Amino acid sequence: MKKKILALSLALACAVSLFAGGRRASSGSQAPKVKVGFVYIGSINDEGYTQAHDKGRLAVQALGVETLYIENVPENSDCEAAIRNLIDQGCNVIYTTSFGFMDWTIKVAQDFPNVKFAHCSGYKRADNVSTFFGKIYQARYLSGIAAGYKTKVNRIGYVAAFPIPEVIRGINAFTLGVQSVNPGASVEVVWTNTWYDPALEKQAAIELLNRGVDVIAQHQDTTAPQIAAQERGAAAVGYNVATPNAAPAAYLTAPLFHWDVFYVDDVKHALAGDWQSRAYWEGFGNGHVTLDTLTANNDPRAAPAIAQAEAKIKDGSFDPFTGPLTDQSGAVKVPAGTRMSDDEIWNMGWFVKGVIGVIPQ
Repeated sequence: MKKKILALSLALACAVSLFAGGRRASSGSQAPKVKVGFVYIGSINDEGYTQAHDKGRLAVQALGVETLYIENVPENSDCEAAIRNLIDQGCNVIYTTSFGFMDWTIKVAQDFPNVKFAHCSGYKRADNVSTFFGKIYQARYLSGIAAGYKTKVNRIGYVAAFPIPEVIRGINAFTLGVQSVNPGASVEVVWTNTWYDPALEKQAAIELLNRGVDVIAQHQDTTAPQIAAQERGAAAVGYNVATPNAAPAAYLTAPLFHWDVFYVDDVKHALAGDWQSRAYWEGFGNGHVTLDTLTANNDPRAAPAIAQAEAKIKDGSFDPFTGPLTDQSGAVKVPAGTRMSDDEIWNMGWFVKGVIGVIPQ
């Protein structure tokens, strides 16, 4: 996932954003003492990515486990300082929630082998470091069906953060969903090179709307693209959390993360004393990702088509990345009847046919 390069200093973050809550109710428990820390790239009130993670933290706190968090941490050495700050505060389970936090997490983990870490959306692990993410591309595909039915001009815009596999596979899954019901539609991408910047995100959406698209999708962490779509009478697909009130006349649906599914499971393992490093990547199967309820703004054909596709993904009879799949040039990347492996999907670095845009090198 997941992530936004902010210019706030760690000193400010620590001064205003270090909070505690939910101490264990019973001191007589035989379970190991666990105190959990979270390092966030954005604000817990961003109506997007960080807010979704903080809902997971609150689910951990509801177990009776004490939690701390530091928000608005940039993807630089301030991340290392934030992690060490949480360890100084007594945290022995720490979650770092942005792609750019990966190397800092690994570095600190080497110094604290008895502390358990998990990094979101990365790929580097150690004996005391897990990775975790959600197969959000499954819900992206379904949201593409909604967009494919909604567009009247067969041109859909996509406001995208960084050209990394996480974002690329989301764009591809969305486009494949669009084309499953509207083969003549295309998806045009504009890169913002930021995870969290409402002004830039909105400007990118406006640029796409000026080019003539009538639906806006996003891999960004605020509702700014949705607001831009509403202001121009277009439709919008959100991301991370349900935000139907941000742009009620535009909002169709959104791919949603439920980080509590991972966090609660992981912390329970820490409490039980059987925590192990793992590469966690789950989707519809255990409820880690879902698609938000469709609003009345949707074309009436969307609901039954989405329900049918979702059922096939859940029962394993279909995966969005099943061939034949071709790239933008028309070259076959996945032969007919072949399903891409998790590793191939995770490392995806090319656009499917139907995407208009370039992946910067």
